[in-house]
Amino acid sequence: MRITLIAVGKIKERFFEDAIKEYEKRLGRYCKLEIIQVADERTPEGAGEALESQIKEREGERILAQIKDGVYVIALAIEGKMLDSEELAEKIGRLGVEGVSQIVFVIGGSLGLSEKVIHRADFALSFSRMTFPHQLMRVILLEQVYRSYRILNHEPYHK
Repeated sequence: MRITLIAVGKIKERFFEDAIKEYEKRLGRYCKLEIIQVADERTPEGAGEALESQIKEREGERILAQIKDGVYVIALAIEGKMLDSEELAEKIGRLGVEGVSQIVFVIGGSLGLSEKVIHRADFALSFSRMTFPHQLMRVILLEQVYRSYRILNHEPYHK
């Protein structure tokens, strides 16, 4: 299985980079992982709804340009469906059994994802109704994908 993570913005903190590298290493025995960063747009203070929408659209176009036809897309969105770790593992496992060879996870920028990206997604996943920094969300997502593979392989994991 190929797992691709498309995320808006760069990782700016060394400790996030280190955590991401650790999960990349751990995931190497289960899947082929690719991380794609697309440029974020600067949001001016006091930006109105129209400008924020334009920013999301520009970031969304960059995301969509990275998504190939025929891949299964999971968008991380507050309004998505919440799954526990076992349910996420089951979903990843089921997709593999159904012949899906690549899953693309998408993490938006500070304003979230454009409607076009949400519409392209095959599934919207919510980790919480809370908002998390996109840098931290990458680490959390990779940890949960790693945990999913541990569950699928009947290997111990911390509950």
